[in-house]
Amino acid sequence: MPVSGEAGAGPDEHARTGLPDAGPEAAGPGPGAATVLHSLDGGVSWITLNRPEAMNAVTWDQRERIIALLADASADPGVRVVVLTATGRGFCAGADLRGAPAPARERVPGDVARTIRLGAQRLIAAVLDCEKPVIAAVNGTAAGIGAHLAFACDLVLAADTATFIEVFVRRGLVPDGGGAYLLPRLVGPQRAKELMFFGDALTAADAERLGLVNRTVPSGELEALAEEWAGRLAAGPTRALALTKQLVNASLDGDRATAFAAEAAAQEINMTTRDANEGVASFVERRSPEYRGC
Repeated sequence: MPVSGEAGAGPDEHARTGLPDAGPEAAGPGPGAATVLHSLDGGVSWITLNRPEAMNAVTWDQRERIIALLADASADPGVRVVVLTATGRGFCAGADLRGAPAPARERVPGDVARTIRLGAQRLIAAVLDCEKPVIAAVNGTAAGIGAHLAFACDLVLAADTATFIEVFVRRGLVPDGGGAYLLPRLVGPQRAKELMFFGDALTAADAERLGLVNRTVPSGELEALAEEWAGRLAAGPTRALALTKQLVNASLDGDRATAFAAEAAAQEINMTTRDANEGVASFVERRSPEYRGC
């Protein structure tokens, strides 16, 4: 997949993932190396975590870069879809907090909640709120916030070697990063509790069976499938997809009247776009539509 280096990282170390330490080189790819790779190709924004030695445990710098890139994708008409993936054998092994800015004082009540709100929750919200479809191409282990990062995406593709782990309970922690919001909506409360209570590793095949993953493919085919799906979405009616994403994400949060009103409003907005008019015209004229994302 096309990538180019952006965003450096600070002095990071493998921490708080709940997984075995990746070894003495877990600090990352080294000074000057980009820990988030990014490129734009054919309307597809590729965002790639690049700390393979640390199983891509996400640092403060990486988190901020991903949030910024997702915001840029929303605002840039040239971006039609986002693919979020990683290098090496880990998609994201959790949060690595040792690269975060040092606290200015001793921790007091309220600090932890604020850290979660401004950190992990902002990251997940950035995916959910991105105005373009976001595909997760999960190449390996997705644990803790890494699993939630994948589950927040609109479509999830996984290599058959990937695993998903609600690792928090192994360290006596409450799930954060929107896990207790996302999982019940994806698999129901009973399954969500099973995953969060036991913290067992879930294979890609089992994740697909439960509905957490759209497709599982051999690892060598993951990139090609991500490119195929991204290409199809990039050729689609971008604003209609954005409004559809918004409707679906909000569908479980309100009653039927609210959902129906939102649907009607979304259709009203969408009918002002060029792509909607093109879609109707192409149907009448019996030809394939040519969407421009506006």
